[in-house]
Amino acid sequence: MLIELNKIAKDTNLFLKKFIKKQKKSELITPMKYGLFSGGKKIRSKILIDVGSLFKINYKSLIIIGSAVECIHSYSLIHDDLPCMDNDSIRRGKSSTHIKFSESTAVLAGNSLLTMAFEILSHKDLNVSDKIKNKLINKISESSGHLGIAGGQYLDLSYEHKKISKKKVIEMEIKKTGKLFSFCCAAPLIIRKKSKKEIKKFENIGADIGLLFQVADDLIDHKGTLLAAGKKTGKDKKKGKATLISLLGHKNTIKYANKLIFKINSKLKIYGSKSKNLSKTLNYILNRNK
Repeated sequence: MLIELNKIAKDTNLFLKKFIKKQKKSELITPMKYGLFSGGKKIRSKILIDVGSLFKINYKSLIIIGSAVECIHSYSLIHDDLPCMDNDSIRRGKSSTHIKFSESTAVLAGNSLLTMAFEILSHKDLNVSDKIKNKLINKISESSGHLGIAGGQYLDLSYEHKKISKKKVIEMEIKKTGKLFSFCCAAPLIIRKKSKKEIKKFENIGADIGLLFQVADDLIDHKGTLLAAGKKTGKDKKKGKATLISLLGHKNTIKYANKLIFKINSKLKIYGSKSKNLSKTLNYILNRNK
């Protein structure tokens, strides 16, 4: 698993470095690269490639699409860490972008990474039709804005120190984390021109994978260490964050996560041994950094 993740991370970073190198230089390139190349396991790209393998999608195309996903993910982390958001000074074991540079620079670097994702998906390097590119851009835009990451972050902040129902917490976590995973699961089917029903099925699988990832992240925050997590832990409880752990407790949250894995694997049974890599990735997501 780690060998596969390392290869995907290496190939993704190589594409992004070449892509950025071809652009005109600006003062924002340095903080953009700082936030973009700060480590990270590229699990979203791994899910994209696992699903892509089910539909025999070209690996290079998946790396390019994954690079756009990583730009959006990095933008969201840079903004999440800001004092007006979650106010985190450490990310992936080093100073957050706004600590290293400044708050205004972090905002602008994050904005630039967000827009660079669309530039990547519309670029000639991605060898798919313009119609498919438009569909990919439309879907990733929906996953990133008020219906996805931004909307989920808004709810996450507004739910602090409040009693929130399990249903609303799940909806918030799917928006905040699940929507980008939904895109990763839907993109290969969009390329293969599958039906809306089939695309929706994989979007739902992606939402469950994203929820699993967020639950695992919350478990790390609850029990993990700064060294393992690469960021300060125990902050969710201090900030009164609405999480499944705060509602269900630690043990029941682990049970919930395992049920999610069972649910996702059940939907993948029709693909037989082809879905083996994806199943392994699900187990990795839950058990990482423990």
